[in-house]
Amino acid sequence: MAYNKVQNATNRTFERTMTYDMYTDPKVLEKERELIFDKTWHLVGHVSQVEKAGQFFTAEVMNEPIIIMRGTDEVLRAFYNVCPHRATKLEKNEFGKKKILQCMYHGWTFKTDGKLNKAPNFRGEEEACVKDACLRSVRMEVLESLIFVNLDDDAKPLSESYGDFFDRLSKFEFLSDLKRTHRKTRIFKSNWKAFIDNYLECDHCHVAHPSFVDTLDMDDYQIITCENYSFQGSIVKPDKQYGEVDLNESEMQGGSFFWLWPNLMLTFYPGPGNMASIEMIPIDHETTMAVYTYYFREDSLDKISQEEKDLMTFAEQVRSEDIELVELEQIGFRSRAFNRGRFSQSEQAIVQFHEMVLEALDE
Repeated sequence: MAYNKVQNATNRTFERTMTYDMYTDPKVLEKERELIFDKTWHLVGHVSQVEKAGQFFTAEVMNEPIIIMRGTDEVLRAFYNVCPHRATKLEKNEFGKKKILQCMYHGWTFKTDGKLNKAPNFRGEEEACVKDACLRSVRMEVLESLIFVNLDDDAKPLSESYGDFFDRLSKFEFLSDLKRTHRKTRIFKSNWKAFIDNYLECDHCHVAHPSFVDTLDMDDYQIITCENYSFQGSIVKPDKQYGEVDLNESEMQGGSFFWLWPNLMLTFYPGPGNMASIEMIPIDHETTMAVYTYYFREDSLDKISQEEKDLMTFAEQVRSEDIELVELEQIGFRSRAFNRGRFSQSEQAIVQFHEMVLEALDE
């Protein structure tokens, strides 16, 4: 793998930019899993999912099964969803409420604080050997009602990992009122980084996203790079209609779109208070699973308003257009025609992303 320096007319050197083999070499993904994904924070949910004692939900973070549970002592914790006896996945359900967790293999049970309750196949002196066989904890933090986990026990605290991002996020005062409303996944044939690149610029918006450009004021569109994240957005064009509702009377008057290192995007669309998360999960070096999670004030799709349904339709259209683009891009990555791209002055957020990848991989 190699990198190239991009220069402008005044010969000022930009940061390094990735060559196309970084998108096609399976060995690169192996390094990314170890040096990037295993050491960074991952969004897993919202506090509304575990408000009551005994409530839990399960997640998967880079192929690691995780369970997030509010104990009977009201403390929120995260554990690997794995029985310490014989490595069986402990809880199969996506969510629920329990006082005791039980492994379906040998019947071991665990309290909501992760401590072993009973090990039925151990008796007498043997029982003393497993009394410390607790569930293994996962690093977890909650900020602005969002629950994050990190597979690295020694990782920098979440509050110190993204500059002033959470201060900026706190301005969305409706976040604590939201609930996880809907989650969907989509598999597409492209490297995970290609979608991030696409998200971090809007030069393609006029060509590929007519509905997006028709709604937001592109003359006022801004992309700002920050510490380990970037922000972009604009206001809604005056007197624009979104669905059947006048946006000038809605809760949010503009679109705000965040990228957090390495693979998380948070979007806030015009209309009633809302948030959607987008996660790019690599399956292999040329296949990615996109995970889309919607947060509204209602906990199910059949309860949300028509305006919120229109918002989802709008977002899905933009995302489908992007996936078509990055799948075509992946074909070009494999070609011998070129070994790298060219970056304009408006693509600084991509350059920042590339710098961070290359630094993490020590390239």
